[in-house]
Amino acid sequence: MTHHFRKATTSEIPQIWGILQKAIARRKEDGSNQWQDGYPNPDVIENDIDKNAGYVLTEGDSILGYCALLINDEPKYQKIEGKWLTNDDFVVFHRVAISEKHLGKGLAKKLMNLIADFAISNNIYSLKADTNYDNFAMMAIFEKLGYSYCGEVYFRGSPRKAYEKVLPKTN
Repeated sequence: MTHHFRKATTSEIPQIWGILQKAIARRKEDGSNQWQDGYPNPDVIENDIDKNAGYVLTEGDSILGYCALLINDEPKYQKIEGKWLTNDDFVVFHRVAISEKHLGKGLAKKLMNLIADFAISNNIYSLKADTNYDNFAMMAIFEKLGYSYCGEVYFRGSPRKAYEKVLPKTN
């Protein structure tokens, strides 16, 4: 089957929230503090979609994954303890989650490659993201995909590891 990457719709919030609830539980089972404070929640997803920032990875009628994509829109990234690789336009992604039924199939990596395609299609060559210090799975994906550790940013009072990947410009 073919995967599609597209904007999420408000009618999909219940499905997306189901995926995120399982991801929240997985983070807890892994001993992570990430997403254990009532965030994210359905209001956050609705806000993503209202801002045209909510995206889904689909196969047929099934939602396999979710993320929020923002262009140059992460105020917390202005106060990095460290240094970004670039100061150019960037795409930031948050709330990356893959459906529990589809774990272990390389879909997180695929989703992140589609995020890179989204950036390039908008003539943006920098991807920025962050994760908790105890989210070893996401850090491993960052490493595999060539992201560079740039320092710390703070969300809701907690330090997060900040990463950037500079994408190749194609002519």
